[in-house]
Amino acid sequence: MENKSNRIIFIDLMRALAVLMMVQGHTIDTLLADSYRTNESIFFNAWFMVRGFTAPIFMFTSGVVFTYLLKNQKKPFSENPRVKKGLKRFLNLVLLGYFLRFPTFQIFDFSSVVSEQWRTFFVVDALHLIGFGLLFIIGLTYLTEKFKANDYTFYIAGALFFFLASIFTEKIKWINFFPLPVASYFYMGTNSLFPFFPWAGYVLCGALLGTYLSRNRAAISEKSLTLKLLTAGMILILSSELLDVIQYYFYSEVSFWTSPVSLITFRLGMVFILNSAMSFIASKVNSIPILIRQVGTHTLVIYAVHVIILYGSAWIPGIYGKFAKSFNTLHSAIAGIVMITLMIAMVVVIEKFKVVFIEQKKR
Repeated sequence: MENKSNRIIFIDLMRALAVLMMVQGHTIDTLLADSYRTNESIFFNAWFMVRGFTAPIFMFTSGVVFTYLLKNQKKPFSENPRVKKGLKRFLNLVLLGYFLRFPTFQIFDFSSVVSEQWRTFFVVDALHLIGFGLLFIIGLTYLTEKFKANDYTFYIAGALFFFLASIFTEKIKWINFFPLPVASYFYMGTNSLFPFFPWAGYVLCGALLGTYLSRNRAAISEKSLTLKLLTAGMILILSSELLDVIQYYFYSEVSFWTSPVSLITFRLGMVFILNSAMSFIASKVNSIPILIRQVGTHTLVIYAVHVIILYGSAWIPGIYGKFAKSFNTLHSAIAGIVMITLMIAMVVVIEKFKVVFIEQKKR
């Protein structure tokens, strides 16, 4: 068990939950047959709703953790070691994102790569987005110190920019203005899954909470944090409902899942409510199994390995090629549990090897 004084249980719980939700979401989405993706299925409806929160939670949590560690140093920007680590993290995430979609097994020979493979290679995925999200946090943190401004204001302004601009960015054909590698970061028109708009906004919202936690360590174990997060979540969800009412009043229709602002607000509200639940649990316990912390620590490895298993790479075939959308509901759910179990087992093995390596190094 890990002592509460050494770790922030709240953050450890969120890191582990975020990556395991991502693992099960990808696994079931890969395997569940189209015939079972129906509104008549209670399982699919419940899973589909949770699936919509998975990416925002993953990105929000990344912003929370990075900003908490950055601000917890209590040092000027130029002297903060977390800045350099953050820049390295940015490069690692982006490079790994491209590596997972590398178009050919011949590293230095691209003569056989067709245009469709290049389009797939330059798709912006979660790793690219989180990497740039951390870079945006570093940039905004620098500006707040330079102009002696309130960092909450800068993070909120940045998040609103990415959220609100998404109303317009998807209507612009960015490929007409920028080359494919750049245009892919601005909209989904090139099949990018997580362009800057609106997804970077979730990372910056995480920076808000990370900043608050670094300045209010005592509040982490108190009910006040849980209530604040719950209140913020409820306000956001009610706001999304109000936006639907306004949309219906002016346009006589409601297309919730395609209304950018309403959907963003709803998802963000659910993220805050989930964080409030994790905060409540953290306030009630003094320690957590060390395995939970270890899972949260190895999020990047878990993400990369499960993606390779599911979708393959230029060198390894994945499950998708043979079993894509061929499972029923029960088998898909079992596969999700199996994949989570495999990832947790992998973490256990990694930690055991680390212990052996450290012991050998001491000799």
